[in-house]
Amino acid sequence: MITASGQFHADIAVSQGRIAAIGQTLGDAIDVVDAGGLIITPGGVDPHCHIEQVSGMGLMNADTFETATRSAAMGGTTSVISFAAQAKGQRLSEAAADYAARAKRGAAIDHAFHLIIADATVPNLEADLRELIAAGHRSLKIFTTYNIGLGNAEILRVLHIAREAGALTCIHAENDAIIAAARDRLLSEGRTRPIDHAASRPRSAEIEAVARMCRLAEDARAPVMIFHVSTTEAAAEIRAARARGAPVWAETCPHYLFQTEDILDKPGIEGAKWMCSPPQRTTRDQDALWHALALGDLQLVSSDHAPYRFDETGKLSNGADAPFPAIANGMPGLELRQPLMFDAMVKKGRLGPEAFVALTATLPARLYGFARKGDIAPGMDADLVLWDPGREVTYGANDLHDNVGYNPCEGVTVRGWPVRTILRGRTIMQDGTYLGEPGTGAWIPRPAIGTRPADITGAHT
Repeated sequence: MITASGQFHADIAVSQGRIAAIGQTLGDAIDVVDAGGLIITPGGVDPHCHIEQVSGMGLMNADTFETATRSAAMGGTTSVISFAAQAKGQRLSEAAADYAARAKRGAAIDHAFHLIIADATVPNLEADLRELIAAGHRSLKIFTTYNIGLGNAEILRVLHIAREAGALTCIHAENDAIIAAARDRLLSEGRTRPIDHAASRPRSAEIEAVARMCRLAEDARAPVMIFHVSTTEAAAEIRAARARGAPVWAETCPHYLFQTEDILDKPGIEGAKWMCSPPQRTTRDQDALWHALALGDLQLVSSDHAPYRFDETGKLSNGADAPFPAIANGMPGLELRQPLMFDAMVKKGRLGPEAFVALTATLPARLYGFARKGDIAPGMDADLVLWDPGREVTYGANDLHDNVGYNPCEGVTVRGWPVRTILRGRTIMQDGTYLGEPGTGAWIPRPAIGTRPADITGAHT
């Protein structure tokens, strides 16, 4: 088995959904799983997924909690954090209750929510936020762009409330003015294809906003998580901020590690399948992001699962010849994250097996307050994934188990494959057969955090 701290051979005893013991000759058991020839890791913890959520364009994304968590289980993920998205004018407490009901109805794996603050002017925002954090919602999300972006004064207000109440603030950091200027210039030049989406969100937009959010977090002494870092320079800004002692953490995603902006350059509008924000960048940025993961400047790899079908209900809702600003951003990733990272890190050796577990399970669990997730140890939830290290799979056009209808990794071959997923001692996927049940996943309340780095992770690395 592989954990973030090492590799070893042992038996695992499970009782009442938790790991009871680890060792040799642990005694008789009612059920025995023979894992000979397989590798066991903790269940994946994916801390950034959009599920059953309405976008800023007013589109409901393709996945319900039932289909998204089914897809997660098939790919070796047992815990997920999605979003409770506040609509304009809506109380935050109402948004949280709405999404909790959706997940209770459909989720088949354990889950929590980031509270999206889209309207900082609604009445009772501060009271609602403090009450929700006290009730176990440990993280929230804000934007610096789109039609729900907050200004600097609003962001500082949110950061101060979050710090006092004990929450981590996650940030989509891109400069809206830079994006608007680039978009308008491209459209005036008649550049409307999906490949032009990459130029419409310049790297400078991310770099400026990341640097500014780091400074605001430093000033407010409020812990922040910078989402989906895509550029060399943004990673450098985060490294510099952390070196100053700023309470800043950050993540990246597989599409920034394995894809470049060239993937958007397809015939017609097909490149829309891979449109996301920030966009994919260059091979130089890929190398810099891997280096930042190795240094600990970036601590997590999330999927940023944002599923839209490639039809009139999703990507093509504004027509088959829509310009890039009228195309929904995002792609599926919940089922892909673990196999892609296992192939790169365990099979090909990039950063190594222990780092694979740390980046995709252990550190997400620690940073976001999942006390019994992300590790294989007595007392932890028995969330386990069994991998066949010799199995080779080439992804097809539509072989995922979500509701999206296409696979953005079509043609990609991975080595190492999840053959069994176990949630709290119960098998929910075995040999490609889904065994989970809607509504059986549990909401995980998470304790408030302190303001010092050690209060979050145990170390400021």
